[in-house]
Amino acid sequence: MTHTNFLTTAALVALLGASFSAQAYDADWKRGRVYYRSVCTSCHTAGPIGSINPSTKTKAEWNTYLLLDKHAKGKDTVSKYVSKDYRASIKATNKAAEKFADTPDKDLLDDIKAFLQKGAKDGDSPATCS
Repeated sequence: MTHTNFLTTAALVALLGASFSAQAYDADWKRGRVYYRSVCTSCHTAGPIGSINPSTKTKAEWNTYLLLDKHAKGKDTVSKYVSKDYRASIKATNKAAEKFADTPDKDLLDDIKAFLQKGAKDGDSPATCS
């Protein structure tokens, strides 16, 4: 009887795990690169800070930056610039914002994070955005 309960529980756990893994989003670093270069870099290049290349920070520094969700020295949030509302506000002048207008905020942020991780100082392909 105990053996049957164990097998039933194990089967349920396996099915539950399979359903969660089927729903997990696999970040697309290439899509993150397009958004970062087209939206983030275009704004930073025009501003007083200048462009910020992914290779200026390590993976850990990018993780911390995104986790804290603080932009412009804490005056703003990173998530604001990835939001559908922000993309809608700039889509008339930015083709990338228009292209990703319907992309869920979390997915796009995950894509950008994947690009920053790949292009970080200690990433697989340290990147510059010129």
